Amino acid sequence: MTLAPLLAAPIAVQAHAFAAMAAFGLGLIQFAAPKGTLPHRTLGWVWVVLMTLVAGSSFLIHTICSIGDFSLIHGLSIFTLGVLPVGVLHARRHRVKQHRFTMSALFLGALVIAGGFTLIPGRIMHDVAFGTRTAHGSCTG
Repeated sequence: MTLAPLLAAPIAVQAHAFAAMAAFGLGLIQFAAPKGTLPHRTLGWVWVVLMTLVAGSSFLIHTICSIGDFSLIHGLSIFTLGVLPVGVLHARRHRVKQHRFTMSALFLGALVIAGGFTLIPGRIMHDVAFGTRTAHGSCTG
């Protein structure tokens, strides 16, 4: 394992990856910690900000292009930016089941599943995790 490929990547990729890793770790803490407490609410807001940064920064990354400069993963980013406020609204209205479902689905889909795809050979996080070296570039000229 080496951070060298990530540290050599453009700043948008670094911000995206580090925000995603922080959101993943914080999400695990949120699942394990007591719910409805001030720390849960505070860390929840931090998680929402991190997820907004993860989704927003994805629009600055163009390494997989299937629809112009964008890919289907950017659709997940749009979905994430749309669903985050819904999850917050559920919490504010004390709809605990809907809040839990929404935030859990975002964690699973936007961090676990999408994060898993970053471990495919040829991707920067694959090189980070497995210590390989691949030429990384942009699909745009």
